[in-house]
Parts: sequence; C-alpha cells; structure tokens
Amino acid sequence: MSRAECVLVTGAAGFIGSTLVERLLADGRRVVGIDSFDSFYAPEQKWRNLRVAQDHRGFRLIEGDVRDASAVGRALESGPCDGLVHLAALAGVRPSLERPAEYADVNVRGTAVVLEQACAHGMPRVVFASSSSVYGERADDAPFRESDATDAPVSPYAATKRAGELIAHAFHAARGLSIACARIFTCFGPRQRPDLAIRRFAERMLRGDSVQVFGDGSALRDFTYVDDLVAGLVAALDAEPGYAVYNFGAGRSISVAQVLGVLEQALGVKARVEWRPRQPGDVSRTLADIGAARRALGYAPRISFEEGVRRFAAWLEETR
Repeated sequence: MSRAECVLVTGAAGFIGSTLVERLLADGRRVVGIDSFDSFYAPEQKWRNLRVAQDHRGFRLIEGDVRDASAVGRALESGPCDGLVHLAALAGVRPSLERPAEYADVNVRGTAVVLEQACAHGMPRVVFASSSSVYGERADDAPFRESDATDAPVSPYAATKRAGELIAHAFHAARGLSIACARIFTCFGPRQRPDLAIRRFAERMLRGDSVQVFGDGSALRDFTYVDDLVAGLVAALDAEPGYAVYNFGAGRSISVAQVLGVLEQALGVKARVEWRPRQPGDVSRTLADIGAARRALGYAPRISFEEGVRRFAAWLEETR
C-alpha cells in the first residue's frame, strides 16, 4: 500500500493532533482537520496550536464533533481523504471518574461514528489513538506487552480506550477495515495540555507556587516525546496492518521525583512539593515494550527525556 496523500486528523487542534498535522504537511501531504474545540482546556490554546497549519495551503479545518456523522462524513469527503488518524477524545483519568457517562459517549460512541463513516467512504487505513491506561495496575515489573491482559481497567477513561480497540477490531472483522491501535504512553513536549503533570508542575514552579504530588513520588511513567510519537503514528498510518496493536512509548520509566529534578534543571527553579494522597484511577507504573512497533514500523524513539524537557521548557518560556 502506498502512503496516504490526504489524511483526516480528528482532534487536530490538540497537543498531539496539531503536531501530527504539521508533520504530515511537512511531508507534502494534504490534511483535513476536525476538532470541536471542547472547553476541557482553553480553546484559545488550541487555536494557537493550529497557527502554522492554517497558513498552509494544504490544510483545511472543519469545526465539528466526532459524534456528528454528517460532520465526519463532510470532512472525509472534502479531501477526499485516503487515511485517517482518530485522536479526538475526552482525555484524563481523574476527570473520567467524575464524568464517566460523558467519557463513554465521546470516546466510545464517537469512535463508532468515526469508524462507521470511514467504512462508508471507503477509507483504506485508520490509526486509532488508544492509551497505555488499558493495561491497568500491574503486580510485576515486566514491560507492558501488547499481548498482556487488558480486562481490568481502573478508570472509566481506560475502559473507554479499551472499548475503542474492541470496536475497531469488530469493524476490521466485519467490514475489512485496516486499522492500527496505538497504545500511547505518557506523551510530553511543546503544546502539552495544561492538565498534564510536566506542564502543571512547570507552570506552578515558575509562578513560585508549590507543586502538588499525589503519592510519594515513586510512581513511574514511560514518558514519550511528542515528535517520537508522531513519527510512530505516521509509520502506522502508512503500514497495512489489517488489525494491529502497537505500544508507542520510550521503553524506559522515570519516577515523579526524577521528573521534578529534571524540571528544576531545565527551568532553573527549585520545586516546593506539597504531598497529597494517591488518587483513585492512578496506576503505580507504566513501561512499554516497543519491540512490536520497532519490528513492524521501524519505530525508534530518539529524544531523551532530558532533551525533551529542555525543548518543552524553551517552548513554555516563549509562550509566557
């Protein structure tokens, strides 16, 4: 299968979505973006994310909700598109505990609508953005592998992402849709959402406020730099997986305490930590086995955590 020349990106104005859009445009492809500009965080930031793309003649933006079949169909037709990356979702583990029905509606029903429209418009390839949260809490220290059990989510958000994978498989089995599910581990970098830990920590540190850490600082996360993730998503888009699931992480874990240390160096500010109890829905560790993505897609993360934080800090300084 040749590469996709016109790609529909749902959630195009978000952190990952806007970075992906720019990468696809830089590759010489046309891109149609759809985004609802949900108020989960400031829509103004999302519009800023798209400033570069909107000046590009190969980009078209449609404001719409992925639950609206007519909006998704219009976006697919406007290309016409021959590739789709479905990133749009309500994000965040903790908010999903408070709004589980809304998360299910957007993340599960919205995914079904997008895949239904993809089939109706003869879409040859789809990438669905899943999450490392589908693995739940683990009792051992082994890296997370795509073959591991994913039947015990600990948050509604995680459950919706696993449901999305199962819906994707059903569309592949029943309709022949070629789809890759990307299990995204904690992504960071320029344009990061304000609710995510690295940005939240950094902004509070720069204001001189205390940093709230839930737990004792030993929680481990596999942090994935956004450019490395986007490279993996593009490789998955141009592959012909039939149905496949890939971990997109860095293959290493870093503790919250280590994150604060790296931020202190990058920002030149000492963190004042306010310790809080561990929150429901949080898992103690994530660690990706990225062997499958490496073998199938040539996925090879290149940006170290320290370098990624330096790039993030430089972006944050520019936006202040």
